[in-house]
Amino acid sequence: MADSPITSREKDFAAWYQDVVLAGDMAEPAEIVKGCMVIKPNGYAVWEILQRELDTRFKATGHQNIYLPLLIPQSFLEKEAEHVEGFAPELAVVTIAGGKKLEEPYVIRPTSETLVGHFFAKWIQSYRDLPVLVNQWANIIRWELRTRMFLRTTEFLWQEGHTAHANHAEALEEVLRMLDVYAEVAEDVMAMPVIKGAKSQAEKFAGALRSYSIEAMMQNGLALQAGTSHDLGQNFGKAFNVQFQTNEGKLDYVWQTSWGVSTRLIGGLIMTHSDDKGLVLPPKVASRKAVLVPIYRKDEERARVMEVAARLAVELGAHLDAREGLTPGAKFFYWERRGVPVVFELGPRDVASGNIVIKRRDTGAKEIIPQTGAAERLAAALDSMQKDLYAKAKQRLRDNTVLANSVDEVYAILGDVTAEKGGGKFVMAHLADDPACDARIKEFKATVRNIPSVDEYDGPGKCIVTGAPVDRRVVVAKAY
Repeated sequence: MADSPITSREKDFAAWYQDVVLAGDMAEPAEIVKGCMVIKPNGYAVWEILQRELDTRFKATGHQNIYLPLLIPQSFLEKEAEHVEGFAPELAVVTIAGGKKLEEPYVIRPTSETLVGHFFAKWIQSYRDLPVLVNQWANIIRWELRTRMFLRTTEFLWQEGHTAHANHAEALEEVLRMLDVYAEVAEDVMAMPVIKGAKSQAEKFAGALRSYSIEAMMQNGLALQAGTSHDLGQNFGKAFNVQFQTNEGKLDYVWQTSWGVSTRLIGGLIMTHSDDKGLVLPPKVASRKAVLVPIYRKDEERARVMEVAARLAVELGAHLDAREGLTPGAKFFYWERRGVPVVFELGPRDVASGNIVIKRRDTGAKEIIPQTGAAERLAAALDSMQKDLYAKAKQRLRDNTVLANSVDEVYAILGDVTAEKGGGKFVMAHLADDPACDARIKEFKATVRNIPSVDEYDGPGKCIVTGAPVDRRVVVAKAY
C-alpha cells in the first residue's frame, strides 16, 4: 500500500480515508481478530501526544489516574436498566475460564460506570470524601458490525473520567469543564474546530440525565462526535448504593459524571486535514516535525553535504534521512505520505551558498532560506501551519453550515449524502428535544448532533416537526 495510488477524495471519500491511513503507516486491519486494528508507530505516536495533552489538563484540574479491571460481572451491568439496555447489542461475554464454565459470566469492559459505582460505594462515606476525581486510560471492547480504522473498531483505546460530587451543581460544573478541555485540545492542538452542545434525550449516553458533546465536521461534510461528557445524576449512585453523610448529618446519594475521548480522534484528525497526497498532521500532533533530506549525485559531493546536513539537523531538531539506496524523490514521497509538517532539502549548491530549501506539507510551498536563522524560520513555519490548518477547517465549517426551516428542506440537503459521496452539511434547524423528532430525522439516516451551547443564529423558533416553540436551532447532520 505504501507506494499504491491514493483514491481521490472526490471519487470515493471512504476509500480515500482507508488509503491515507494505510499509506501514512498509521494503522492496518488486524485481520486475525474481527473488527480490530493494529496501531502502528506513526499512529501510536499521535495517540501518545494526545494522551499527554489531555492528561496534563486532567491533572491540572485535580484528577488522578487509576486502573480498573477489564472484566465486569454481568450482574453489575444489570443494576442500571437503561445502561445495560443501551449496551446489550455490543457486549462481549466471557463464560469459560480456566477450562471451566463460570458461575457468573464476565463482560469485557464496554465502559466502566458500573465498576466505578461499586468502588465509589467502598471509598465514599462522608461529604469530606468528596469530590472524587479520577480518570482511567484503558482499552474497550464493543462488538461492532461495521468497522473502520480509528473511527469504529471492536477494540479501541480511550480515557474515561469518573467523578462523584456532593450536589448536582458541582457535578454539572465538572461535566462542562471537561467538555471545555476536550474542545481546547481539539481546536488548539488538533486544529479541528468543534461545536459544543447538549445531546438530545434520544442521543444521550445510556443511564445519563444529560450528555454533552463536541462535534467536528469532516472534509466530506459528515459529523464526527469527537468527545462526550455525561451528567449521570444520581442514577448510578442509587443503583450501587453510593451514599454519603452530608454536612447536615443526613444520608444522600452522590452525583456522578463520566467523560471520554478515544483513538477516534485520530480518525477525525486525518479526515479534517489530509489530502490526496496522503496524511497531513498539524505540527502540535506530529512527533516528527521536520525532516532534512540530503541531495547529492556524486560520491565526492556526499561527504560535504552530509557533514553540513548533520550539523543543521541538530540545530533544527530535524530528523536526518540518511538512508542509502533511496533517491531524494523517494524520500520526499515517503515523508509526504506520512504527514511530516516540514521537509528541508540540502544539496551541493545549498552548501556552497549557505542556503537550505524549506517546504511545508500543507501548502507544498518551497522557499530558499539562509542556513543562518533556519531554526527561527522553522518555528515560524510550524506556527503558521498550525494556525492555517485551523483557519481552513473553520472556514469549511462556516461554508457548509446552512439553515433549514422544514423537514423537507433538511431532506433536500442531506437525503442523498453518504460517507463515500460526501456533500454533507451541518443543517441548523429548530427542533424540539423529543425522541419523536429525532426519529423523524433518522428516517433519512441523519441525526441531531447536539444543541449548541452558544446560539450563533436566530434564536427561538417553531419545531419543524411538532410546531412547538424551541429556544434555538440544533445541529442536524449525517455522521460517522
